[in-house]
Amino acid sequence: MADIIVSMQAYCKVFLHAVKYPECAVNGLLLVEKPKNKETKSLYIVDAIPLFHICLGLAPMLEIALMQVDNFCKNKGLVIAGYYQANEHYRDTNPDFIAYRIIDKILENFNDSCLMMIDSQKLSIECSNSAIHLYQNLDGKWKLNKQSVQLEHNGKTLAAAASLLHAKYSRQLVDFDCHFDDVSLNWQNTNINDIVTRLL
Repeated sequence: MADIIVSMQAYCKVFLHAVKYPECAVNGLLLVEKPKNKETKSLYIVDAIPLFHICLGLAPMLEIALMQVDNFCKNKGLVIAGYYQANEHYRDTNPDFIAYRIIDKILENFNDSCLMMIDSQKLSIECSNSAIHLYQNLDGKWKLNKQSVQLEHNGKTLAAAASLLHAKYSRQLVDFDCHFDDVSLNWQNTNINDIVTRLL
């Protein structure tokens, strides 16, 4: 299994998406820089794109969102390399049919894809612990990676997530459900990206 590093920007956006809709399941995409060679042994997740909080697996909306994100990635030298999901029931951290269906599609285009599940029981104001479980595909099965998952700047990333939560930036986070309701809302969340860059 490849070592996985989750950037501060990616973690904070996943975290804010989950806490903005605590009563809902949420999902999104994980992005990496386009690999320059095939021998890379680590996966550095640079960004996260929030998808939905109303109906996660609605095919027409998902296809439109994926096309827009794919075009964004091509312009930025990025690749869709993973998928994240927080389930509706906060004790449930297991991937469901929707999670497997979407990550299997991503796997067809990126061999080192990862599946990130959010542990809602660890979503707290203090952000004292990472709230993610990461799965990787091994021998055709998705298996929990228990050892080689890292948060970039570890404690600093958790502190940044707490700072953004206290400043109520979760209210500003835009997913594609919000964007489809009002296309002027920016699903790239550049305002949050800028704040995270300043915190770094």
